[in-house]
Amino acid sequence: MLRQSLHIKQLQKLSPQQIQLMKLLQVPTLELEQRIEQELEENPALEEVSKDIDSEHDESPENTENSNHTDDFDIRDYLDEDDVAEYKLYTNNRSSDHENLDMPISDSLGFIDYLLSQFRLLSDSETERSIGEIIIGNIDENGYLQRELPAIVDDLAFSQHVFTDLKTVETVLKKIQTLDPSGVGARNLQESLLLQLQRKNGHELAEQVLSRTFDAFINKRYDQILHRLNISETQLSQAIQEIKTLNPKPGSAYSDSTKISSQTVIPDFIVTPENDSFEIILNSRNAPELRVSKDYAELLQTYSESQQKTQAQKDAVTFVRQKIDSAKSFIEAIKLRQYTLLGTMEAIVDLQSDYFRNGDITTLKPMKMQDVADLIGLDISTISRVVNSKYVQSPFGVFLLRDLFSNAVSNETGDDVTSAEIKAQIAEIINGENKKNPMNDDAITTILAEKGYSLARRTVAKYREGLGFGVARLRKII
Repeated sequence: MLRQSLHIKQLQKLSPQQIQLMKLLQVPTLELEQRIEQELEENPALEEVSKDIDSEHDESPENTENSNHTDDFDIRDYLDEDDVAEYKLYTNNRSSDHENLDMPISDSLGFIDYLLSQFRLLSDSETERSIGEIIIGNIDENGYLQRELPAIVDDLAFSQHVFTDLKTVETVLKKIQTLDPSGVGARNLQESLLLQLQRKNGHELAEQVLSRTFDAFINKRYDQILHRLNISETQLSQAIQEIKTLNPKPGSAYSDSTKISSQTVIPDFIVTPENDSFEIILNSRNAPELRVSKDYAELLQTYSESQQKTQAQKDAVTFVRQKIDSAKSFIEAIKLRQYTLLGTMEAIVDLQSDYFRNGDITTLKPMKMQDVADLIGLDISTISRVVNSKYVQSPFGVFLLRDLFSNAVSNETGDDVTSAEIKAQIAEIINGENKKNPMNDDAITTILAEKGYSLARRTVAKYREGLGFGVARLRKII
């Protein structure tokens, strides 16, 4: 039986402006620039203040009348349909003199195409070519075959109507494995490294290490390798050096998606000590000056004061008003973002003033996001968005803002030290150890205790892993 009832429920909902602010808070400088450019393109009522714009509005009426503003959006395009240029009515809506700004297409071969171009010169029949194309199509960007051969046999039967057997597919795969780059078409790391060594010739010991003791090799269990192959440490060291010259990802040099691109870090804040205070600057690229287009404001005023309005005029006025409101909202969100970022950075510098003066990590105080939130009266979620992916430039280098936050760890005197200081000590210990006999976590814990840092072994292990150091066995060199 259905029943109706009344319930009172209190809900808290964010306004569109608040949602926009939250999104803007968490983006760094470079992404903010892209976001502003996107808004400028999408909203013709928004413009960035520049000298060009200022001088344009300072022109005399005579010059203004004679100036050409064909690139500006004009509301009259919506009012007089008879004057619409014919080319605007088509999908490819460009005029005859429109500049072609299409992205050029590179004519260089991709990785898969590169392999196919080589294989087609080696294939002896159409059947072999079909098999090879399926195999190469299942090679990933690193050069590894990602599909089992029995499954490829089935693929050929169902999709290509090519009926073959496993032995024939294996034969074609062997031919593909002779292609450039060396090691391509392997089914795992061991096979890829062996394929590369076999092309070099004269490295039988390195081949034995990979073929007979691969598990021991990747886990750096050198004692097992020495015992199983009955070789000296010098011989093993030479074999390992040869293996290190091989490429574990043979396809990476030819794959666009695996090329490493250098990315310039753009600091969001610049902090400089000055006598007893600090100068805190928000990157100028992070604080563009925007305004509502004067042309649009004047158009809205003109058409609003008009005594007689057609439906087309009413629709146009509604459109302009929406764009102006959107522009005002975006400008306000940008201003609030700048205000929030500066306030947060000022609080952080206030809490970490010693560190920003000398750059000594031992003077970095334990600090949580809640501490900053309490200091400036904002929610912790807002602080989290502010410090997300933001960089600060100081006289001691550029670093992530998030790196300044750490929990407190007590030393033997009862004073609080930061986890960052503990990590720095662990990194110093590991970097200075004897690599032929690296220290385990118990030994590192003992050294830290001697320095006044009383920590559990599992805590040391957690910090070591966070620093990217493996266990002692994996740090050992021969």
